[in-house]
Amino acid sequence: MVKEENKYQKSRSFNFRKILELPSKLAHSIGGESSSDDEEEIGEGGGGIIPLQNQQIDSTAFDPSLVSTLTTKVPKAKPSDMELMKERFSKMLLGEDMSGGGKGVSSALALSNAITNLAASIFGEQSKLEPMSQKRKERWRKEIDWLLSVTDYIVEFVPGQQKSKDGTNMEIMITQQRKDLLMNIPALKKLDAMLIDCLDNFKDAKEFWYISKDADDSEKGVQRSDKWWLPTIKVPPEGLSDESRRWLQYQKDCVNQVLKASMAINAQILAEMEVPENYIDSLPKNGRSSLGDSIYKNITVEFFDPEQFLSTMDMSSEHKVVNLKDRIEASIVIWKRKMHQKDAKSSWVPAVSLEKRELFEERAETILLLIKHRFPEIPQSSLEISKIQYNRDVGHSVLESYSRVLESLANTVTSRIEDVLYADSVAQDPSLAIAKWNRSADSSPQKPQSVVSTPKQESDCTAETPTSMTLFDFMGWNMEQGEADINKTNLEALPQT
Repeated sequence: MVKEENKYQKSRSFNFRKILELPSKLAHSIGGESSSDDEEEIGEGGGGIIPLQNQQIDSTAFDPSLVSTLTTKVPKAKPSDMELMKERFSKMLLGEDMSGGGKGVSSALALSNAITNLAASIFGEQSKLEPMSQKRKERWRKEIDWLLSVTDYIVEFVPGQQKSKDGTNMEIMITQQRKDLLMNIPALKKLDAMLIDCLDNFKDAKEFWYISKDADDSEKGVQRSDKWWLPTIKVPPEGLSDESRRWLQYQKDCVNQVLKASMAINAQILAEMEVPENYIDSLPKNGRSSLGDSIYKNITVEFFDPEQFLSTMDMSSEHKVVNLKDRIEASIVIWKRKMHQKDAKSSWVPAVSLEKRELFEERAETILLLIKHRFPEIPQSSLEISKIQYNRDVGHSVLESYSRVLESLANTVTSRIEDVLYADSVAQDPSLAIAKWNRSADSSPQKPQSVVSTPKQESDCTAETPTSMTLFDFMGWNMEQGEADINKTNLEALPQT
């Protein structure tokens, strides 16, 4: 019993010595010294513990870089193209619902949002006329090709020829990319390349340059008050040379052609999209209720002039322009539905003939076209938003979003070119700096001329390019209400359509 008790005490003494000896061994290992003697003492169960303060530690052997290496965060590796593509398409397949619960948007809307967001991140504000960086250019071309690759698998059956083994030709059905995509995707890619090339042309522009809006007043250049957030533009004291002025006008004309083409494609695709039932359910019963008595009267007069009509409308703010566009689009949908409704059993006779209703619809379409050309930067109307939101055709979504972002970029580049031309006109005549400047076809500070005179000229592809004007350039116009001399008819006597 006594022997077991001594053995237990001896074991506790040995364990306690090991605990005390641990700091000493740690110090020896940091100093690079061998601890074989200590291990020998432990193995023999003897004492001989050396206090830590009596030990010699070689401080020169300690490498501080080891500590910094352990505490420094290792930078993340740049994701590969394959990982980026996986991320993009995974989000689209999930319908932008990262929970995976099936509450996401449709594939068509997810793809449309992806193209819109990509363009916003690449082009941004585009506050200057300067080439895109090579990195941004490569990213745009690479990622837009990823998103457009979906259209390669949207096909339709077309007749084709196949040669059999005996040499006879046999007619079979083969798959081919859908016709609208086959025509419009290459066209949009061409317009895209033209815009990028146009921006690249400004790398050698030397007769104008930009000054930050935060610079001193003595160093600032010229910029219109409605674009206070953009950098100011400096030109030589005598203005641009004739050669530079002609070159800028040529660049503007080229971009304007891109703008016209992208607007035409976008309008065509939106027209082909079905009107959602949700939008139809929200419409009033007739076109007059949608337009209001005053607008309805001006559209249904015997002699109609679309420009005179717009001159009588209050378009002093963005909200009022969008509201007018919403009213007119709603009336067009109502009139079209009434013209195509065929109820053989009904003996009801409409108050307005189909011919007149069709005429009113054409007039409303002309007004919409004028508004689109005069105010290219206004937000989308309720009908357009509803069509994009509820559209299920992936091909239409790709064409609409791609043409829309190109239209937006072309309009922005046109606006920046006109800012330079405005700075040039102010340099030649400083009194124009305080005058209200409205954009016109020749970018001189004069009141804009008429965009179109008849619907026929609007539909003519060879007609003169209509002037692209922002909403702010029209704000503050002195609308002469008395110019419109319209026959005064009794509103109550007008039929309901």
